[in-house]
Amino acid sequence: MTNTELHTDLRTAVRELCSRFPDTYWRELDAREAYPEEFVKTLTEAGFLAALIPEELGGSGLGIAEASVILEEVNRSGGNSAACHAQMYIMGTLLRHGSDEQRRQYLPKIASGELRLQAFGVTEPTTGTDTTQMKTMAVRKGDTYVVNGQKVWISRVDYSDLMLLVARTTPIEEVKKKTEGLTAMMIDLKQAVGNGMTVVPIRAMINHATTEVFFDNLEVPVANRIGEEGQGFRYLLDGLNAERILIAAECVGDGRWFIDRARKYASDRVVFGRPIGQNQGIQFPIARAHVNVEAADLMRIRAAELFDDGKPCGAEANMAKLLAADASWEAANVTMQTYGGFGFAEEYDIERKFRETRLYQTAPISTNLILSYIGQHVLGMPRSF
Repeated sequence: MTNTELHTDLRTAVRELCSRFPDTYWRELDAREAYPEEFVKTLTEAGFLAALIPEELGGSGLGIAEASVILEEVNRSGGNSAACHAQMYIMGTLLRHGSDEQRRQYLPKIASGELRLQAFGVTEPTTGTDTTQMKTMAVRKGDTYVVNGQKVWISRVDYSDLMLLVARTTPIEEVKKKTEGLTAMMIDLKQAVGNGMTVVPIRAMINHATTEVFFDNLEVPVANRIGEEGQGFRYLLDGLNAERILIAAECVGDGRWFIDRARKYASDRVVFGRPIGQNQGIQFPIARAHVNVEAADLMRIRAAELFDDGKPCGAEANMAKLLAADASWEAANVTMQTYGGFGFAEEYDIERKFRETRLYQTAPISTNLILSYIGQHVLGMPRSF
């Protein structure tokens, strides 16, 4: 089977699955700020969330290109991949840097859905994306690390069994490079919550099951450490390209959903005796948004090809995320303007997706930081911060 045939079959299968979860499903969840438990369970049972896990460990053994198609189609259907997308790129740290024993212990159960690895503990209130300055400390005492600190904007903790935590094991003033001294470790949430770990929900603009997490002398076995002590930042960077590509695909899916809704509404809505889509003031912005989504998709495809070939793709992955996030946000604004007042009504779902796609201007990395990366690492200009 060629890649084109595989991707076509994947799209068909994901669309069929998503058709069981129409707009009303997502709208009702959003109103209650509830987690899409049934959808995530169905997606897991179909094997889609295990796309990147090797076959010998219970997964599909597919590439990032195929994984990105899956998430694109979820968003294109009107759903929200953010409810479960992290499992695809978080497990990459475990797959690439965990021990053979850890991979055998966790990955088959993650693939089957017996365990969920949906939470990623990195961001802190006082440091944001300046990861090397994180304050959460894990001090080794014998066979355990004792963790103290705080994380924020940690989504899906309440719906995960495991969390990948990155904490300092060596104070920053004691390392030669500020990127050293960070360590990745697996947290068993069922044991940790209430025993040194406290989770506090954050009410937010979008339904992402987001929380703030506090650590007060949480004990984590050294056996739960992923890879070498002090190398966590390198492991973190290793997974960022995959994250960027997958998020870009979600944005492409959002963009195509918006454009489809805008196109249909503009063709059917009659004002002053003619369809509003006949007016160039409506038609041209929708057409331009479509062009920009398609262009962003080409960069997503290019980045995925490089990633799957094992070639450097930092620039392409970051550009794909930037272009796709901008394109989906443009499409969201165009669609909101096309619908007029009805765009603000919950029953049309435009306002829900409008809020959801706005996130990607800021997370998981802001557009300004991507521009900084391109300026320094691609164009060779002086570091801006």
